Amino acid sequence: MDFTNPLVYGVPVFLGLIALEFAYSKSHKRKDLYESKDLMASLGMGIGSAIIAPLIKTISAIVIFNVVYELFNPLVDGVRTNIMGWESFGYAWYIWILCQLLDDFSYYWFHRQNHNVRFLWAAHIVHHSSDNFNLGTAVRNGWFTILYKPFFYMWIPAIGFPPEMVVVCLGIEALWQFQLHTVYVPKLGLIEKIFNTHTMHQVHHAKNIEYMDKNHGGFLNIFDKVFGTWKELEEDIDIEYGVTTPPESYNLFKILTHEYSDIWADMKKSKKWSHKFMYVFGAPGWSHDGSTLTIKQIQKELRNSEIPNLKLEPEV
Repeated sequence: MDFTNPLVYGVPVFLGLIALEFAYSKSHKRKDLYESKDLMASLGMGIGSAIIAPLIKTISAIVIFNVVYELFNPLVDGVRTNIMGWESFGYAWYIWILCQLLDDFSYYWFHRQNHNVRFLWAAHIVHHSSDNFNLGTAVRNGWFTILYKPFFYMWIPAIGFPPEMVVVCLGIEALWQFQLHTVYVPKLGLIEKIFNTHTMHQVHHAKNIEYMDKNHGGFLNIFDKVFGTWKELEEDIDIEYGVTTPPESYNLFKILTHEYSDIWADMKKSKKWSHKFMYVFGAPGWSHDGSTLTIKQIQKELRNSEIPNLKLEPEV
């Protein structure tokens, strides 16, 4: 059975909605919502992703998923058939729902590790590098995340979900993620009990210390709640978007690579290989001499301080 990635149809819709939000913001005195150079940089990153991603996905996602799917159930002595008791889950409607749930679980850990492992953060920081939160920011995606993203999902075809089904679920997840990047949708009441919503994603994009490394979910917020990374938008906190170490440039190459340059500079600070390893694979902000701190370290220090009105969750 052949399926088309829904993102193929999503791209023109993305551009139309960005144009609509841009025009609406200008006519409703929200001129600060978009900055022309920042929007051009975001669109440039998005266009680059649209050109590069299909080429890379053919190798990284489709090929990997198919290889894994076949590897775990070869024609002779298949792992799934002989050990698990099935060859494939097929295409029933409830299998689609289950696949989407497993996709959401994988997305949570993929997204969370992008914030916890600095080498992965160097690719993902592109998406967070804008000081603005709008639909233009939604397409501001790094070009390197697709190289490793499939490895977080390959277990799904391995246990019997058809590879093309996984690809479609990934596309649906991306469509949901796009529309989360707007300030024009208020809190949604009961919907917020289950789903990841626009206000929750505003928290995720904030650089306020109370909000950092929160709300990594895709469709659902249950995994954030279970694993201690959920945070609600507080009405009395003036939210600030972006990152603490921005590229300070609208140059696409600089936006793509500035964190890799910072990693290299930090690696040269110490001769110990263990320190060099941590500068690459430790949490962003880790340092061997305490000159910079990780988000958890900063939050722990502030949690123990007596700063008024600082709303930090208990340490998990």
